[in-house]
Amino acid sequence: MQHYNPQGHSLYGQQPSSQPYVPQNSQASNHGGHEFFDMHELLGGTISILDQYMIFRPYVQEPELLQILDRQYQFILSQYNLTVEAFYTGQKPTHETSTYMMQQPTHVTYGIKPSQPKKPNQSLADVKDAGISGYMLGLIKSNASLLTMSAVEMTNPVVRRVIASQVENYIEMAYEIFLYQNKQAYYQVPQLQQQDMQSMTNSYIQGTYTQPSNNNRSGNGPMRFQ
Repeated sequence: MQHYNPQGHSLYGQQPSSQPYVPQNSQASNHGGHEFFDMHELLGGTISILDQYMIFRPYVQEPELLQILDRQYQFILSQYNLTVEAFYTGQKPTHETSTYMMQQPTHVTYGIKPSQPKKPNQSLADVKDAGISGYMLGLIKSNASLLTMSAVEMTNPVVRRVIASQVENYIEMAYEIFLYQNKQAYYQVPQLQQQDMQSMTNSYIQGTYTQPSNNNRSGNGPMRFQ
């Protein structure tokens, strides 16, 4: 699996790969009926994410958030193109699936600090990085769920794997946005009392497996799990 770690700033006039895939002969016969509906919803949703990222871009003020937006846009576009090719041909795509490489340090600040109450924006002048990063996080988290639900409905094995491989990348992108928001105190993380956290942490222990005997395999006794 190759790693996709784009350099530079942007973006929209460039293709993540050297040339976009141009469909030649569709292999529509190797897809199930419900698969078409799922794929149309998934691909349409991905286009919506890309379009909204493009709309957000002029309003971003903080350079770090702009870098995240550009990096994620390029990665999402590359995976969208890959998915279109796999869906159209039903065969292994010409490029390998990629791994998203976030650049945020994985440090989380816990606790709640006083902040101003939130309210709807009254004009475009009220659009700030806190809101934009929140919109981005919502889009990415929603598509992570859609990718998961769609992957288990795919009948074509190639399309199933291409979609399934993207789930962890969307999780990573969502975590990157969260870390940025947390660092800026846009997304604060409350904690339980230490005693409660310890009690809940200790609520489960690991299980062990005992190989069942031949009698158990024939249905004469239960399998033993400890």
